[in-house]
Amino acid sequence: MAEISKAIALILMAALVANLALMAGADDDKEIRVRKHIGKKECIQGWECSWWSAYCCNQTISDVFAVYQFENLFSRRNSPIAHAVGFWDYHSFILAAAMYEPLGFGTTGGKLMQMKEVAAFLAHVGAKTSCGDGVITGGPFAWGLCFNREMSPMQDYCDDFYKYMYPCAPGASYYGRGALPIYWNYNYGAAGDGIKVDLLHHPEYLEQNATIAFQAAIWRWMTPIKKNQPSAHDIFVGNWKPTKNDTLAKRGPTFGTTMNVLYGEYTCGQGEINPMNTIISHYLYYLDLLGVGREQAGPNEELTCAEQEAFNPASSPKTAASS
Repeated sequence: MAEISKAIALILMAALVANLALMAGADDDKEIRVRKHIGKKECIQGWECSWWSAYCCNQTISDVFAVYQFENLFSRRNSPIAHAVGFWDYHSFILAAAMYEPLGFGTTGGKLMQMKEVAAFLAHVGAKTSCGDGVITGGPFAWGLCFNREMSPMQDYCDDFYKYMYPCAPGASYYGRGALPIYWNYNYGAAGDGIKVDLLHHPEYLEQNATIAFQAAIWRWMTPIKKNQPSAHDIFVGNWKPTKNDTLAKRGPTFGTTMNVLYGEYTCGQGEINPMNTIISHYLYYLDLLGVGREQAGPNEELTCAEQEAFNPASSPKTAASS
C-alpha cells in the first residue's frame, strides 16, 4: 500500500510539472482577455494569469521582472561552492508564481508595488537560503539560493503531537527544505495541503523540484497561518488594516511586519539582531539591483520589526514554520 501511495504521489507530481510546462509553452503573446463580472473588470492574460481575476488586468510578474534581473539577484547560486548548483532557476519561479498571480502575488497595484513585492518576497528567500556569511566574492548579498536544504540536520523534526492530523511518514525526515525553508511534519503537511502536493509523505520533493519549492514558499507568503494573523502579502500590499492593538504593538502594513508573521519572536521584538538586519539588507540590495532604488523601501521604522510584539508567540522554537 505504501508503494502504491508513493507511485500515485509521483504520478501527481509529474502531471503537475508537465501541466505547468505545457502552459509555459502556450499563448506566449499573453493576449489579455477582458470581461465584466458583477460590474467589475476581470481579465485573463495567457498562461501566466490563467483564470478570471481583476489582478490579471495588470502586468504580470514576467513583465516587470525579467530573467536577467533574476540572474543579477542570485548571481552566485551556481558557483562551485554553492550547495544547490543547477537547482534554482527563473523559469521555475515564474511557473510557481503563475499559480498565485490571479490572487494578487506580484500583480497588485501598479508596476512599482509589483516590483517591490517581488523584491520583498525574494529578499526573504535570498536571506534564508544564503551562504554569504564569510564569503567575500560578490559581496554577502549575492549568495541567495545557495541552499535548497538544511545541510547537517540534527534531528528528523517529527512531532508526535500531530500524529492524527499530520503523522510522520515512515523513514521521512522533516528538516529544512525549500525556498522559505520548512521544518517539522505539521508544517510540511499544511504546506502540502495548500499546494496540493503530498509533502508529508514526500518531503524530499522540496529539494528535488524547484517549482514545487518556490510554490510552497509563495503559498506561505500568501496564506495566513495563525489565528488573527494576516498574510505577509496582505501586509505588504496594504490589504491589511491594523487594529488599535496592532498599532500599540508597533505592527503596521510594512515590510517589517512581514517578518513578524513569517518568523515571529525569533526575529522580531529582539532589538537590532543580525537575522532581522540581514533580511532587511537583502531587500534594500534587491531594490537597488531591480532599478527601483532603496529609497522606495520607506523609512527604517517601516523596515524593522526590532520593537514589534509577535502576533501569536510560539510556545517553543519548533512551532516556527521557517527558521
